[in-house]
Amino acid sequence: MSPLLRRRSRKSPAERTVTLIGKPGCHLCDDAREVIKKVCEETGAAWDEKDITADEALHSAYWEQIPVVLIDGEQHTFWKVDPDRLRRALVR
Repeated sequence: MSPLLRRRSRKSPAERTVTLIGKPGCHLCDDAREVIKKVCEETGAAWDEKDITADEALHSAYWEQIPVVLIDGEQHTFWKVDPDRLRRALVR
């Protein structure tokens, strides 16, 4: 069967990880953290946080976009986190 016709296996929200990339003292990061906490509690997804001031590679990649949200290592959004969009991404 062609790879284009194969269905991807879907992960349940409990198998997904949301990562917030930000820095201390960032009010947008604080707002994003609250949205992520709430949505992850609702869906059962895990979440973690990474500080760009402690990681040169993250700083180089994301310093102009923080807060950045990744889902399973892939960028989902930056600056402002829409709770409905995040929730849909986790349950699809």
